[in-house]
Amino acid sequence: QVQLVESGGGLVQPGGSLRLSCAASGRIFTIYGMGWYRQAPGKQRELVADISNRDTTTYADSGKGRFTISRDNAKNTVYLQMNSLKPEDTAVYRCNADLLGYESGPISQRKDYWGQGTQVTVSS
Repeated sequence: QVQLVESGGGLVQPGGSLRLSCAASGRIFTIYGMGWYRQAPGKQRELVADISNRDTTTYADSGKGRFTISRDNAKNTVYLQMNSLKPEDTAVYRCNADLLGYESGPISQRKDYWGQGTQVTVSS
């Protein structure tokens, strides 16, 4: 019953900003890393940014200098601050978590979980 829920998407003008949030809930023991992916129409899903439990961050070239990923371990939440948004940033953004959790009873598994996605549209 581990679940990821994203929020913060919307419509913004070029040059604007958005902050995306993703909260993981359920019987979670350890989160090894969380990240953001996006997929635009006609394109493959691509990594935007991720952050490990050692605070190592990775950014795609497209977002370097504009996007910042951060996490709140106490809340099992990851954030993506997006500044200076461009029309080419338009996509569905999905949260990903690499975690060890309990689906039922005493059985735990480490695997990737995905949120449902939040739409980001950058247009004038």
